[in-house]
Parts: sequence; C-alpha cells; structure tokens
Amino acid sequence: MNRTMFNALCLEQLKLSAVNEAETLAVLTRGDERADYVDSFLWAAQQLGAQAFHLRLPAPMDTEAAWKVGDIGLASNPLALEALKSVDMVIDCALMLFSLEQLAIQEAGTRILTAIDPMSTLAKLFPTTELRERVELSQQYLAKARSLRFTNAFGTDVTYRLGAYPAMAEYGYTDTPGRWDNWGCGFAFTGAYDDGVDGTIVLAPGDIVHPFNKYVQSPVKFTIESGFIVDIRGVDGHTSLDADMIRAFIEGFDDPRGFGMSHVGWGLDERAQWYLMREDPSVIGVETRSFYGNVMISTGPNNELGGPNDTPCHLDIPMRDCSLYLDDELILDAGALVPADLRPTSHQ
Repeated sequence: MNRTMFNALCLEQLKLSAVNEAETLAVLTRGDERADYVDSFLWAAQQLGAQAFHLRLPAPMDTEAAWKVGDIGLASNPLALEALKSVDMVIDCALMLFSLEQLAIQEAGTRILTAIDPMSTLAKLFPTTELRERVELSQQYLAKARSLRFTNAFGTDVTYRLGAYPAMAEYGYTDTPGRWDNWGCGFAFTGAYDDGVDGTIVLAPGDIVHPFNKYVQSPVKFTIESGFIVDIRGVDGHTSLDADMIRAFIEGFDDPRGFGMSHVGWGLDERAQWYLMREDPSVIGVETRSFYGNVMISTGPNNELGGPNDTPCHLDIPMRDCSLYLDDELILDAGALVPADLRPTSHQ
C-alpha cells in the first residue's frame, strides 16, 4: 500500500478514536520495526492539530521475544513509561499487551490502540460503526451469561463458568479514556472463574494456533480440569505432531500457569477470512482471530481481564464450525451466529 493511502487511513482511524487539537498522542515502537507506521500516524495527528511524538524502545536482546507476551522493555525504562502515561492516546506498534505497564498506562486514563498487522490487512478490516454495534451486543450477551458451553463434530464439549471477569469488546478503535483496542479486530470475549473450565476441546484440521501462525493438520485433544489443561494428545490413539508442538511450547516456559485457560469468545467480522493467515510471528493475525463465527480459546495470561495469571506463555486458537451456548441458549450453530442482531446484513 502506498504511503498516501495509509496516511488517509490513519487520519480516519484517529478521527474514529476522537483525537483532537487538545490532545497529545505517542507512537510506540521497538527497534527498527514499523517506522513507516510512525510517519503516517504522526502526519495524521498533525492534521487534527494534536501534539504527537515517537517513542522508540531498543530492539529486544532475546531472540525468542516474539513468542512471549508481557515484556517489551518498559519495566526497565520508567521514564518511557511515565511519558506514555502522560498522553491521551498511545499507538502501540510494539505490542505491550498483557504487560503490567499497559495496565498502568490504561489506569492513568490513556487509551491505547495496537497497530501491528500489515497495512493491507488494516485497510481491509478498517473498523466500522456497524461492526462496533454487533461486537458490543455480543459483549452484552457474554456479560449476562453465567455459563458458556461449546462443542464441535470432533468431540469438543467444554463448559466455562462465567461471572468472575468482565466481558470485553474489540472493534478496532478506541475513543474512551483508559480503553485498549486493536486495529483490525472484531470479536467479543470473556474469561471463566480461574477454576471454572472443565471438559474436552478437540482442535480440528484447519483450526489455527497463534503465535505459531499454523493451521492444525491432525486433531488435538485437550483435557481440562478446574481451569487447567491436564493432558494434550492426539485422538483415538493416533500421534499428533500438532499436539506435541503445543505441549512442548507450553512446557518450554517452565511455568505451570501456561496450562491455564484464559479468555473465550467469538469473531464477528464477515470481511475476515480464516484461510488468509500470514505466517509471520511479528504480526498479531487480526484476520484469523476475527473471522465471522469462529470460537477462539486462549491459554495463559488473564491479567487483561483483571485476573492473576501473567505468564508470558500465551496461545490464541480460533476454531471453526463450533456450536456455542450461553446459559443453554444457542448463539453459534456450527459456526453461524443465531441471534439476528449479531449477524451482518449479508448473513440475514
């Protein structure tokens, strides 16, 4: 995408996010990543009369940093942290999600927008007010529920006991003090009680494992008891390379909290396609997290919801063709949203 087009998108993004001449905006990066994003956001802020600056952190020394969450170097850089807490909005191009520092910035009243994925994806999934309405309605459905159960044809049958943590909405922009969002996302989610997930989840071929950014090739069975995965294996006695990789990844952190279950929710963006994954560990993968009708499970940290688990071991797994119930009400039927108010016009 050429610079002029992305400049225009950043300007419209900042307008949606209510940036104005009375505000200050910071663009956060690390190393030499996304320098072109910085220029576009700074230009857009100038057009709106806002004061803006670029805060660039050193590149990570850890070569495996892309696989960990919660630490981009702010913990050891209090001056940088205070600078980010002092502004009205941060454009996060470094991914500080799940960090204590992000929570501190939000508590200071600063709103945060993550912009990590390729420009072409951000353009394709540019946020709309109509998507926001359906995401916020989904958030309301989750907030009212006390149980969530989902199944699939491969043997999944798992129940989440809800009510401990808030329901969250991601619709791609943020105009509320202290709120975080992620440009390109369109889904709602919540978390169970820390000991409130029990049952079986079976990943099917074509389901997606982030941050591997890989499609599952052979079924993977998770056995979950009291909120923790206690077994990962293939099904019907078959070996599964996918199961071995997931198990080894979690064990590699030497942190038993990595086996904890985190958030769960569903995707709502009909423009996103499950088959268009980018095999690039430096991007989030908003398209494959947001595609319409997926059920996405997460493992590891739940501190973004207010929980105690801040392990750096994190997996997001969008699953296709699942049926999902809230308090026994059918919400998703084999990957299709049932309530009419959650469906886009093209699916009604």
